[in-house]
Amino acid sequence: MSTPQLVVHRDKELMAQAAAARLITKIVDAQASRGTASVVLTGGRNGNGLLAALAQAPARDAVDWTRLDLWWGDERYLPEGDPERNVTQARAALLDSVPLDPARVHAMPASDGPYGTDVEAAAEAYAAELAKAAGPENHGSVPTFDVLMLGVGPDTHVASLFPELPAVRETERTVVGVHGAPKPPPTRISLTLPAIRSAREVWLLAAGEDKAEAAAIALSGAGEIQAPAAGARGRSRTLWLLDSAAASQLPRSLYPPASP
Repeated sequence: MSTPQLVVHRDKELMAQAAAARLITKIVDAQASRGTASVVLTGGRNGNGLLAALAQAPARDAVDWTRLDLWWGDERYLPEGDPERNVTQARAALLDSVPLDPARVHAMPASDGPYGTDVEAAAEAYAAELAKAAGPENHGSVPTFDVLMLGVGPDTHVASLFPELPAVRETERTVVGVHGAPKPPPTRISLTLPAIRSAREVWLLAAGEDKAEAAAIALSGAGEIQAPAAGARGRSRTLWLLDSAAASQLPRSLYPPASP
């Protein structure tokens, strides 16, 4: 797995704008080289902030939205259209304003869908969808995502992989149902660390003073069971995108000067 690299921005607004520009470039480059691009979205204030910034970016029209596959790292197991679902928030921030191919928008199942309250069956269905999209060039039962984005929680959780809980210990399955999450709602669906590590690039987003301790722990050599963010690595690149507040507890030697 790749060694983490850090980019520290002055504030969360600049971080969102720069990350959006970086994502546009990655998508355009992937489409130029392979015809399509595949991105895993994250929810939360930083993930949605990036999508909102992308919606306002003039360069967004450089993307061929019809040749972009979108996946999710995790989802709250709530009814379709619930305002707390990551896909609902992503649609409001960006997806409803760009010409995506609906068949390429791979939302995780909702609790009022065909699997009802059986979150494990819903997770298995998403794993099957990932496996169907994986080609012979992929190393396993998930596509090789171009970029997989993750928000970092104050407790170091990523996706819905929380410290010490069973999901972060999973080594075989690519998608799991999560029960008893320490933040509401307690029932969720999440990619596992093996699925996350299939991505070419993993980007971890952290902004705000409440993320400073988590960033310091995850980047200090902590184990992935205690600090799931520490286990989120990309095949070719692992990028931590931070604002100065989230980076405030890191040694100055660890990160470069703030980006313009």
